[in-house]
Amino acid sequence: MTGNSFSVSGYGPDRAGWTRVFARDSLARRLDWPILLSAVGLSLIGSLLVFSATRNRTEINQGDQYYFLIRHLMNTGIGIALMIAVIWLGHRTLRVVVPFLYGASVFGILLVLTPLGSTVNGAHSWIVLGGGFSLQPSEFVKITIILGMAMILAARVDAGDKPHPDHRTVLQALGLASVPMMIVMLMPDLGSVMVMVIIVLGVLLASGAPNRWIFGLLGAGVLGAIAVWQLHFLDEYQIARFAAFANPSLDPAGVGYNTNQARIAIGSGGLTGEGLFHGSQTTGQFVPEQQTDFVFTVAGEELGFVGAGLILVLLGVVLWRACRIARDSTELYGTIVAAGIVAWFAFQAFENVGMTLGIMPVTGLPLPFVSYGGTSMFAVWLAVGLLQSIRVQRPMSA
Repeated sequence: MTGNSFSVSGYGPDRAGWTRVFARDSLARRLDWPILLSAVGLSLIGSLLVFSATRNRTEINQGDQYYFLIRHLMNTGIGIALMIAVIWLGHRTLRVVVPFLYGASVFGILLVLTPLGSTVNGAHSWIVLGGGFSLQPSEFVKITIILGMAMILAARVDAGDKPHPDHRTVLQALGLASVPMMIVMLMPDLGSVMVMVIIVLGVLLASGAPNRWIFGLLGAGVLGAIAVWQLHFLDEYQIARFAAFANPSLDPAGVGYNTNQARIAIGSGGLTGEGLFHGSQTTGQFVPEQQTDFVFTVAGEELGFVGAGLILVLLGVVLWRACRIARDSTELYGTIVAAGIVAWFAFQAFENVGMTLGIMPVTGLPLPFVSYGGTSMFAVWLAVGLLQSIRVQRPMSA
């Protein structure tokens, strides 16, 4: 059957079919497989860690030990479907609808401040949908800040009018980012704001904006942090977390409990761990929020240094390939989007792992691809879709 991807006998693809699938300009060849396989590997490892952390916690798994495992796999599947949709649409097509996406994400975080919003672990940043599902709109804001700033900063450069963004353009981009950041700060969700600040810095660095903006923002950030502390804008639980970070021995049964138990769990794993589903800290349910914020402690305790190191290696592969995509993009818009995603993933992973080790304050940020959480999983897979789209739509000669 000429031109058909399947042989006449019906027992599989013929040579012509396979040739088209793996041709130099085919989608399969253009995809960045190291990113895709690493992200899938992280999500599958995360499913095992989430299952280990929740299978015996009847107070949260509704009596079904597979409750969180099934949902984590469902979230991963939906995330991959969203990635495919983004690749199909293309980042250039999404560039046209960025204003709509930005408005929708701002509307979503504004809804959190209404009676529809719900408080989880001190942060009023959730919308409960029912049936055990909830939504955290601030996760999608990270994406729209990247896309919105990239659209503004790259517009005149990609058109050939300017070699790099001018001061007015940078100011417009910062104004776009500041609106959702201020709203998220009102929740308060300090962890998400910290990620957004790093995203803004990463985007500006990638855009070629004048260095004075970078140094100016760093200085403004330091002054802003001092002002927030002195003017008591932080909630009591946030102040307590920073106090526990500064003094690990402070109130070990109270505000310092989470980090102390996390370090005990990771320290007990040794080189190869106590074995999957056999961690004493995990089985004894000593570490709170172990399926979300502190999922890395399950890896450290049950899989040891080797298993925890594997997670870091896979995250490193994602970041390395994303940097390659940013470098090889033939348009500034693609470079900025990829760089923003690198800044997001790198800081959030460092913060999550760091808080379990006691080298960063507890902020409630999930570990990308690994922690349980639908919205965070959808957001990181959407970001992978953007990375793949930038690579797929790059001319092969570039």
